[in-house]
Amino acid sequence: MYPLRLSGERRIAIGERVCVGSGCWLQALQDGENHSTSLTIGSGTQIAGGCVVSAVRSVHLESDVLLARNVYISDHIHCYSRPDLPIHCQGVTKIKPVLIKHGAWLGQNVVVCPGVTIGVNCVIGANAVVTHDIPDFSVAVGCPAAVIKNTLSTEPT
Repeated sequence: MYPLRLSGERRIAIGERVCVGSGCWLQALQDGENHSTSLTIGSGTQIAGGCVVSAVRSVHLESDVLLARNVYISDHIHCYSRPDLPIHCQGVTKIKPVLIKHGAWLGQNVVVCPGVTIGVNCVIGANAVVTHDIPDFSVAVGCPAAVIKNTLSTEPT
């Protein structure tokens, strides 16, 4: 296993003091004539091994984000409407921006779906599937992920 797999490097921006673990795949897929940055990883972000971050238009990890092993983040899904073609040959659809705000921590095996914003200093529990926005300072768990606590409060939500 190679230490890191990169695709579309010209459309990837990585800040300072970023650590990416072995076996990760960072990819910026083609988006027609759009050659702007589609994957941004902020300074101080730490990405453990086996993670996949895939962007067509906009996946942005702000500064000091922590990704545990095997996290999957994507701003798109595969098309699957044509039974005569393998799915990987059908392109992508449902392209919506993903934002992981400053200081968030995503636990092992978390999946972040297109169109999701995860707030400042959020904790997303292991194996969660995040299908909708998570407010700042929240702890969210489950499939689909649900907020169980606000870290600024002593009371569960």
